[in-house]
Amino acid sequence: MKTAYSAALVLLGALPLAAQWLQGQPGGRTLAFALGVGALLGLVLQRSRFCFYCHARDWFEDDNPRGLLAIVLALAVGTLGMTVVLGSWVPVPEPGKLPPDMHIGPVSGVLVAAGLAFGAGMVVSGSCISAHWYRLAEGSAVSPFALLGSALGFILGFKTWNPLYSAAVADAPVVWLPAHLGYGGALLLQWAVLAALAAWLWRGFAREKFPPGAPAAGGQPGVPSLGVAWQRLWTGRWNYWVGGLAVGAIAALVIVRMRPLGVTATLGSAARQGAQAAGWIPERLDGLDGFAGCATTPQATWLTPNAMVLAGLVAGAFIAALASRQCTLRWPTWRDAVRGLVGGVLLGWGAMTGLGCTVGTLLSGTMAGALSGWVFGASLFTAVWLGLKVKARWAR
Repeated sequence: MKTAYSAALVLLGALPLAAQWLQGQPGGRTLAFALGVGALLGLVLQRSRFCFYCHARDWFEDDNPRGLLAIVLALAVGTLGMTVVLGSWVPVPEPGKLPPDMHIGPVSGVLVAAGLAFGAGMVVSGSCISAHWYRLAEGSAVSPFALLGSALGFILGFKTWNPLYSAAVADAPVVWLPAHLGYGGALLLQWAVLAALAAWLWRGFAREKFPPGAPAAGGQPGVPSLGVAWQRLWTGRWNYWVGGLAVGAIAALVIVRMRPLGVTATLGSAARQGAQAAGWIPERLDGLDGFAGCATTPQATWLTPNAMVLAGLVAGAFIAALASRQCTLRWPTWRDAVRGLVGGVLLGWGAMTGLGCTVGTLLSGTMAGALSGWVFGASLFTAVWLGLKVKARWAR
């Protein structure tokens, strides 16, 4: 245990040095901020096991609502925070006048298909893309193949983009709720929907033996000492609500300094740049670069804020996994490889076509008041529900 703690502390000490070096690069302050935000996000995701697929599976299979309630909490906190920030950027929201860089995309049948594909990819691979990034730091045997498959899925998405754009996306409405309801109306509407979802999910507690928050058998209430509190940080998992609250706060605060959270822009940009250099996809992707989702424009340098968020996320998750002794390397089997690649292709195609994933389109988009975030989220959770039913029937 001491060796793991020591390795985690060494890596933790290396992050400030990396941030100091980044500050000497063009746009260095933003890059250093992105690295720090990514590390904090990776720590939170790993210690709270914040995973959209796992949380949904816990509800659909075991009637455990805590994970989905954590997602609802993250959306509620983030929506409030983004409303405050966007209100200072665009004081009078109007149709056709969108806040810069927010993940507000077109709503069409293509978006529904993207959500369904992404949800199916979650079931097949066992995680969403953000969870695969932090599970990569834990030594997952599936995640490397899932991320590789996601890159291939992005390439497939680029190949199918132009006909889909012409058929359904070009004329699809881009709906920003504050432009139609005002900031107050949009916030109240979204909170009302989230409150209804929370009330529906809360029924799951009635099926449990112990009420939520009850101490475990033999547990003694009281304030723990600092040593005990420190041990609890790295033992088991954090409470669900801690993960939800932290994710929502990070997503809302990050836009003050950089673009909204997303975990696919760098992966998609690398796939696009490589595929175009090889002549696998069209040089012109109609209308794609005009949308403000997880942009996949070719990069002159890979020292970008999104790349630093990913680097920090993996580093923060690795530090947390070491300290909690949850980093376990396992040699992959052919099933791991196939499951990761197939699921990853579905994840990548869905993320590319939906202009983001569970973090970019669902979290950041919904928090900003984008109808596209709600549609994408409803589609992917429907796919997860159906996929789990098919998986259970297949197992029988």
